[in-house]
Order: sequence, then C-alpha cells, then structure tokens
Amino acid sequence: MKKNLLLVLLAVSITFTSCFKDRDDDIQVASALDIQNFIYRGLNYFYLYKADTPELANDAFADQNELDAFLSNYSTPESLFDFLKSSQDRFSILVDDYIELENALNGITLSNGMEFGLVLYPDNSNNVFGYVRYVVPNTSAAAASLQRGMIFNTVDGQQLTDTNFSTLLAPDAYSIGLATFDGQTITPTGESKSLTKAEVSENPIHLAQTLNVNGQNIGYLMYNAFTRNFAPQLNAAFGQFKADGITELVLDLRYNGGGSVENAVDLGSMITGQFTGELFYSEIWNEDRQAEYSSPGLFDTTIQTGEAINSLNLSRVYILTTKRSASASELVINGLDPYISVIQVGGTTTGKFQASFLLYDAPAPGFDRSQANPGHTYAMLPLVFKTANANGTTDFVDGLFPDIEVDEDYSNLGTLGNVNEPLLAAALNDIFPAPQPVQNNRLSLKEISESKASSLLYQRMVADH
Repeated sequence: MKKNLLLVLLAVSITFTSCFKDRDDDIQVASALDIQNFIYRGLNYFYLYKADTPELANDAFADQNELDAFLSNYSTPESLFDFLKSSQDRFSILVDDYIELENALNGITLSNGMEFGLVLYPDNSNNVFGYVRYVVPNTSAAAASLQRGMIFNTVDGQQLTDTNFSTLLAPDAYSIGLATFDGQTITPTGESKSLTKAEVSENPIHLAQTLNVNGQNIGYLMYNAFTRNFAPQLNAAFGQFKADGITELVLDLRYNGGGSVENAVDLGSMITGQFTGELFYSEIWNEDRQAEYSSPGLFDTTIQTGEAINSLNLSRVYILTTKRSASASELVINGLDPYISVIQVGGTTTGKFQASFLLYDAPAPGFDRSQANPGHTYAMLPLVFKTANANGTTDFVDGLFPDIEVDEDYSNLGTLGNVNEPLLAAALNDIFPAPQPVQNNRLSLKEISESKASSLLYQRMVADH
C-alpha cells in the first residue's frame, strides 16, 4: 500500500526536471484556486487531525462549486493552509518550492557549517548570543577554524536580539563577532569570522568512537539527523562497535531534530537485535485512512539496501537528549522503552510523535511526484499519522523526561566524545557510579532558536508513502 517515495525521490527529480525542459511551451501556470484545491484534497484525504476542522469533513460541501466558493475566500494558498490546520498541529508545512524540500529530505542543505544555538542574555534584555554546538567538516565554518563552545553576539556588526536574529542570519554570507561568556557576562573579543553558505550534504554521524573506561569498551555515537541515505554508514559504525565488543552504548541525540521513520527503526534494530519482527511502533491515522493505511513498524534485520543490520543485542542504552531532540529521536526512545532499559540523560525532549509524508498536486491517493501538476511547485508535508509504542504510549506533547537531568553549560560546553563532557560524563557516572562533583549554581538561560530552525524539515518525522 505504501510506496518507497524517498528511495526514488532523486531519480524522479532528475527525470521530471527533464520533462519540464521538454514541455516548457505547453505548461499552463496554475491558478491560486488550482493550488488551493490541491491543498484541500490532500488534507481531506490524509490529514491526521482532519476531524478538528469541520470544513474538511467529507460532507462539508454539496459540490465542487460550493467548495470553490469557500476556497476563494482565501487570498493565498498559505492562508487557506493555516485555516485548515488543527490548533494542536505544530508541524505540518506547505512549501512553494518542493525542490528545496526534496533536497532536504536527501540531506542536502545550504549551510556555512556552523551549527549553533541562540540564547537570551541573562540580564533580562532582548539581546541574544549564539554558541557553536559543532562544526560540519569541509565547510566555511571549518575553514574559519570555528570550534564547539565559541560564543558570538553580533552579525555584520549588529547586536543579535530576539527580533532580528532570523534576518541577520539569513544571508548566504555574513560575519560573526566573537565574544566570551563566563556564565553571567558576554564580553566581545573584537575578533570576527566571515562565513559563506554552500550546498552541504552533512553526514549525520558526527562522532562514532569506542571509549575504554575502567577496562570496559563503551560505544559513543553522536547522531545528528535521521537521514536514510546514510543508513549504510550508520550500519558500518555499529559493525565497528560490534567488532570492538562494546558492553554499553551512549547514543547522543541532543541536537537531533528527527527525519526518516525507517532510519529510526533501523537504529533501534541495531541497538537491539533480539526482538526481530516485534512491534517497534504502531500507527494511528485519521478515521478514513486507518483501516487501509495503518501498518505496524517492526524491528528489522536489513537496511533499505538489503544489507544485514549489525545488531548489538544490548539490554540497556543511554540516550543523551535536550529540548532540541525531536520526532524520530523520540520514536527511538519510545519504541525501545518497552523492551530494554532506556536511560535518558540531559533534558526533556520536544514532544513530537507524529509523522508526515510529501504530497504533490496529483490525483489521490498517490499524490505522486510523477503525476504532479507542472504548473506550480507547491507541495505539502502534513501530519498523517501518530506513533505509539508497544505499550500504547503516545501523545507525549510535553516531551519525554530525562532520568538523569543535566543542562548544557554555555560557558563550558566541553568537548564532544570526551569522557568529561557533562552529558556524556553523567551517563558514564551512572554506568560506573562515583562521587559526583558539586554543581555550581548556574543561571537558568532560555534558548530561543538554533541553526536548523530554518530547515524545512526542522523537528519533522518523515515516513514512506
């Protein structure tokens, strides 16, 4: 029933683009009403929260003329989409250029390689500072020698605030002004770094290493996105963990906003291996689609290439999280929880348990790229089902709460993968109990955004259709 859309996405993109070139003279530009009809059809058919919007009911309009009259009340496709969305929906999106969205699904984005968070000053002003979380290799940020823990507070000489950061950080090229932060005061250093964005295919496996701690081999994996194209590399990392004979795994999802559902199931199956064929998650669709489309996600033995999964058969896993951990990251935690001991270290997650897939302006039920209306490039990524684990756990709108709570210290982030980095150290201290150092009282600071917030796939979980 479901088609492996993401597998063929790039190939279809190439052939369809060629089709565009051949038929330029014949393309009829779509009207706003055409696009609005597509939006309505797609949401009426697949939207998870269809029942929340009376206008999406199957009998809401007597005929097409009545529907067209309703749609014509909205001046733009975006205004119609916003009206039809449920108030409990934080994640469905409409885009006017699906090429960018397709690239994002394949892990290709425009980036300068500086992954950062943005934090309000502790002085109750509206000023903001940024901190570098990590740097993507072979990018402008890497060439500029940026490193985790660096602080910046200006862009092109302008102070960052809670109202201008989106505008200042949007251009393809800009310069950041560096600063220091001692836990209370941000002090400019006078140094700046120039950064330029380019097309980047980021390997989501930022670090995969085996640590020898107290004579035991401990696996540490920092995984920053669930990108299907990198499943072979993820499987290879687990092959190395297996060869190294690791006895514990620390999975770092602190900055992972989600991605592919299939990739999340693969990761859960790599961590375990003893539950093949058992339920990893179940699906809850709208009332019209539940019987036909709901399909359980099961622990599996192969990735999409057919390659056998390297499974560790662990009975316990430590997972590092923050408020930025979302969707597919939460699916891994929730899916594993009925089967093994999942010890969550860090902060509470986002609270995203719904999945989406890409809908083009094409006939139902496929809404396929190959049949898309060539007169426009609008597409939707609406919420289509929510997930529940084998115990039925779902609807965790407030997030998943840590067993061991540890906040990142913006004045001393530590080195990722180092045993003294605060979140990793907290996990290791639970594996090897030891007296804990006294925590200094730190100011509680509010993080308001991050570099990936501008991504079309930010905190979204994408399923095959």
